[in-house]
Amino acid sequence: MRITGGSARGRKLTSPRASEIRPTSDRVREALFNIIGPRIVGSRVLDLFAGTGAIGIEGLSRGAASVLFVDQSPAVGRLIEANLRACIIRPSAAFVALNLATNPHPQPLQAAAAVAGRFDLVIMDPPYQKNMARPVLAMVERADILAENSLIVVEEHRGAALPESVASLALTDHRRYGETGLWFYAPTQPHVTHE
Repeated sequence: MRITGGSARGRKLTSPRASEIRPTSDRVREALFNIIGPRIVGSRVLDLFAGTGAIGIEGLSRGAASVLFVDQSPAVGRLIEANLRACIIRPSAAFVALNLATNPHPQPLQAAAAVAGRFDLVIMDPPYQKNMARPVLAMVERADILAENSLIVVEEHRGAALPESVASLALTDHRRYGETGLWFYAPTQPHVTHE
């Protein structure tokens, strides 16, 4: 598993041998960032179910301003930190240990966004076919952490039945790559800053 583009292109990522982590394939990751295109440059990224950190590290390699990695355990955080050190010089990145399967609560993300700023890009890769995408999409929407013109991407099994909308988030695109599907959501209502 390697970074597919940007300053760290070709750098190898470590993945645990015996684990429930299912890293996004290089092919799907490259396709995703080709779709996202130049909007990654300077963006603040939220990588949910971060696993090895491949998605967020790919974003940093391609010019993202910062990444917040979220996954369920400090051990995953240490793996992401090792992969960051191997790929990115002085990354602007942080890790939050949060089990989104048992605690899809917006408060930790709200606290992180208060420090890092609102997120331009949210990418989530929940375990396939566990029906976790909808509640986590709803949590992201409720958390009020999205920047104007933000994009939310869900990676799931291609046969998953994801909704056309979740509250103010609307499905704008859907792509398939082998057994993997990518669903793209965007807010239908612009963010209003309250002073």
